[in-house]
Order: sequence, then structure tokens, then C-alpha cells
Amino acid sequence: MFQSFNTVNDKSRGPVRLTALREELALRGLDGFLVPREDAHQGEYVPACDCRLEWLTGFTGSAGVAGVLAGKAAIFVDGRYTIQVREQVEEDAFAYRHLHDEPMSAWLGENVSAGQMIGYDPMLHPVRQVRVLKAAVEKVGAELVGVESNPIDAVWPDRPEAPLGAVTMHGMQFAGESAADKLKRIGDLIALSEADTALLTQPDSIAWLLNIRGSDVTHTPLPLSFALVPSKGKPSLFIDGRKLSNEVRDELSSLTEIEAPSALLGALAALGTDGKRVLVDTGLAGQALYDAVATNGGKVVEGQEPTLLPKAIKNPSEIEGARAAHLRDGVAYANFLTWFEKTAPLGELTEVSVAEKLEAFRRETGALKDISFDTISAAGPHGAICHYRVSNDSNLPIELNSVYLIDSGAQYEDGTTDITRTLAVGAVTGEQCKHFTLVLKSHIAIATARFPVGTVGSQLDTLARIELWKQGLDFDHGTGHGVGSYLGVHEGPQRISKAPNSIALKPGMILSNEPGYYRAGEYGIRIENLELVSAAAGIAGGDQDMLGFEALTLAPIDLRMVDIKLLSPFELNWLNTYHARVNELVGPLLGDEARAWLEETTRPVS
Repeated sequence: MFQSFNTVNDKSRGPVRLTALREELALRGLDGFLVPREDAHQGEYVPACDCRLEWLTGFTGSAGVAGVLAGKAAIFVDGRYTIQVREQVEEDAFAYRHLHDEPMSAWLGENVSAGQMIGYDPMLHPVRQVRVLKAAVEKVGAELVGVESNPIDAVWPDRPEAPLGAVTMHGMQFAGESAADKLKRIGDLIALSEADTALLTQPDSIAWLLNIRGSDVTHTPLPLSFALVPSKGKPSLFIDGRKLSNEVRDELSSLTEIEAPSALLGALAALGTDGKRVLVDTGLAGQALYDAVATNGGKVVEGQEPTLLPKAIKNPSEIEGARAAHLRDGVAYANFLTWFEKTAPLGELTEVSVAEKLEAFRRETGALKDISFDTISAAGPHGAICHYRVSNDSNLPIELNSVYLIDSGAQYEDGTTDITRTLAVGAVTGEQCKHFTLVLKSHIAIATARFPVGTVGSQLDTLARIELWKQGLDFDHGTGHGVGSYLGVHEGPQRISKAPNSIALKPGMILSNEPGYYRAGEYGIRIENLELVSAAAGIAGGDQDMLGFEALTLAPIDLRMVDIKLLSPFELNWLNTYHARVNELVGPLLGDEARAWLEETTRPVS
């Protein structure tokens, strides 16, 4: 169900909890401590027992870290959360810093003194991150020290228990490939990397590999677990056995050994003692896992988790599932928009009530497993907080003559969806229409891109920004992220963003296309579809194999906010063609009222 979060109390408690942490650090002889948002799996969604950054600071965003010293503290967030962090975190307790422009390593270098001991939890910080932080601390003569137990846990009196979500098998009709075949394929990749065994720390990788799903975290069907996968032979799955029914245990036992999570460090140490070569993704695996191999005589082969790229390239069954999921979602969304357009002008809706109503339309499909993330239901100025998280305290009414942004998604067994639409409620200004149309032009530039095989997402990112740049505008988030198949709504390794990325886009990958513009304190605009990377028709006179995108999302774009004069004939043709496709596929599945609304909303414009 839709979740609403109260953040006011967390903000007021922050200084008290910070004091308690500092007292615990003093008892342990530590001069500081690092508190990441992540758990040991580096996932976007973490169980309540691992929400240490939220407990300490009140910050609920999906990316951040805090640094705590005896006399000062700071919280680091990226551009999505620069407004949110000020609303949720007490500035007198934590200074606000940008995660990338003013990184933790620089702050440590500026504020740590020679001889000081700065603690960190080596299960929560990936190896690559630790190397950067360690270098910054050692440069000023201090030491970065791994702790055996997390001091936050010692001062968190009502810390929740670890989750025990039931594990289920993911059917072949959805997976499209047996777990045995995947294990053989991944084993071959491990051998190619000249390793004996690969360490998997990502629950979505394990879920994909073994064709299982779980329920340990919100919105993503993950079974929190680790795995050791040899190039040949039976892998080991490290998971709490209480999550497994007898039927699931029997099926998994034919594929893998099942061990308790507490046995992982010992298993890695044993591989080290045996002189094995273990493939470790140093961008994902905690320092403690790396050390368990390296300090016991093993050889760590540093490389990407071997499942990431195969998982990202959807097979034919997953692709057909994605199309079916998006068509189903498109029907629910059209019913929602029909309701919203009729109801919003009455002035009785709020951010929370609209999010709940959209989820209700999705539940009416009979196929919804969960929403794929907390719905971003953002009225007026809240739209400028690009990852706004509505709470009962922040809940705004949907006012007449305003702009409303809603970013939402669904988890179905055959696919994961993610869609953003920006809607006019009554009359909107010419400036708002201009900004909306610039964002639409940016969206169309990605949707219609044709690019050679081997192109990476960062090479496409400029296409989504150039129209905004021409007007002196930009947006401070990536243009597109990968999406899983009934897994994470944010999935790597592919992405479209300014940040350099070495992963070439390949047919079968699914990415979002979501440029935006945000006027702080006034409104936000974002248009998001999911796109399937596909082979594209050759270009006359060209000699390159080309790729392009197929729009999976099927929902109209609000024509009331489009300034037609700003669209080129090519862009106008794309808009009309896209709308005709939405009407053709979704329309026949709607009732009379919604179908009539959709026909009008997707009418050709010129």
C-alpha cells in the first residue's frame, strides 16, 4: 500500500541522537564515524534495521552519507536532494554538502587532524570507496579504522529486527531461462575472468541468477542474501533459512548449497586459505568481504559482478513481459488520468489522496504485486524537489491553476514500470508551457536517437540537455537509468547521464528517458517513459549498424502544456505518432468514458 512518512520528529531528534553517537564513539576511542545510507548489499532499498542514516539524521533519500566528528558533522547528498535535506535534517547539527561536488574525502581532509582514529563499518563501505577515504585520512596523518560492530546499533534502542520475507520461485514463463542454464553461462564468464569463484553481494543479481524473488525490502522483490558462485560446480547461497518454505528449499537445494549469512566470512576465508582466485566487484562488495579473502592468502580478482550485464539484457520472454506489463499499466494510468482531469479542478485532492488513487487503479488490474517505489506526488513547489517524498505533514492540496508532477511505477510478475507525467490543473502560464515544451523536446531527442553499436549512455546524455542549455537551463540528475524485470526499478550497469560510463547500450536493455526542469519554490517538470534498446533500420548512405529505442510506456503527454510553436515538424510528428500508438493499444481496453477521454487527449495536433 501507499506509504506516507512523517519526517518532522526525525529532524528534531537528530541532535539528541548525534550526541548519543558521539558518547559511544568516545567510549570506543574513536574520533569520528562514517554513516552511509547503504546496507551491506549497497541497494537502493534497505530494510528498516539498516536505515542508520535516516535514524541518525532524519534524511529519507536514497543516496547520502554522514560524517560525524567530535565537534562537527556533515551530511552529503546529491542534486536530487538539495531541497529535501534542508527540510529533513537539522542544520545546526549537520552541515549540508553535495555528495559529488564537495565529497566526504575532501571534508575529512579539511577537518580531521593527525593521530585521530575515524571509524567505519567495513561491511557497509565498498572497497573502492574505502580506498578513497583511507587515502584522504592518511594524507593528514590520521587512520581509518574498521569496526567489528556498528556504534549506531549500540545507541539505537528500538532498532527493528532483520526481515524474514518469504522467498518464491520466479516462473519460467517470466524468466525465460532456467537457473541451471544461467549458472552455466555465468560460470563460463567467471572462468574467462581467470577466477575460480565469484562473490555476489547484490540480491537482485542472486534473484535473477536463481530465478527467485523475495520480500525483504519495500517495492523491490529482493531476497537479502549473498552467494559464492564457482566457475564449475555447485554455488552456495547465504540466506536465512527461515525465509524458505519446504517447497522452495527443495527446489533451491537441487541448484545450490544453502548456508546461513553468518557463514559467509568464514567461507571467503576458507577460499583464501585454499589459495583460490575470487572475483570481487570492488564497487559493490564491502571491505570486510575483500579482506576475508586477501588476508587469508587468496587472490582477489577485481572486476564487475558477472551477472550485471546478462541481467540487464532482457531475453525474449522478459521483453514480451515488459510490453505486457506496460500495456496493463497503461490501461490503469489512462483510467487514473481520466479520473484526475475530472476531479482535480474541484479542489478536493491532495498529494496523498492522488497517490493512493493511482495505486488503487493499478490494484484493479489484479496483477499488481507492489508499487515499484514510493510515488512522487508533487503539487506546485514540491515538484521542484525532484525526488520529493510526501508525508502527512508535507501533504499539499492540488490547487487550481497549478502544475502537478507524479512519478510512479508498478511491480508486476512480468515486468517493472516507471512513468512520470506533469499535468496542468486548470490554467498554466506561458513560461510553464515553454519549460514543459523544452523538456518534451529533450525527451523526444532521446526517444528518436539513432546511434552506432558500441555507444554508451554518457554519449547520448547531451541530446537530452541541449535544448535546455540553449535557454540557460539544466537539470541536476541523470537522464536515464536501467530497469529490471520484476526486480529493481533502478538497475545497472547501463545509464544515460553526464557521468562517464563504459557500458555500451545493447539490444534488450531497458532504460528510462526522463529529462526535467525544476524552478525552485514554484514547480517541477519531468516527462518519463521507459525505452527498450532495439536494433534500428539502417540509414540510407550509412555503413554503421545502428540502434534506437522503442517506447514501452503507453500514456498520453499533456497537450495543454505543449507550446506547439516551439516544436519542429519532426518533433510534432513524433508526438502525434506516439499518441496514435497509445490510443491504438490502450483505447480498446478501456471503458467508454476513459476511451472517449483518451481519444481526445491523444488527438493529432498541428
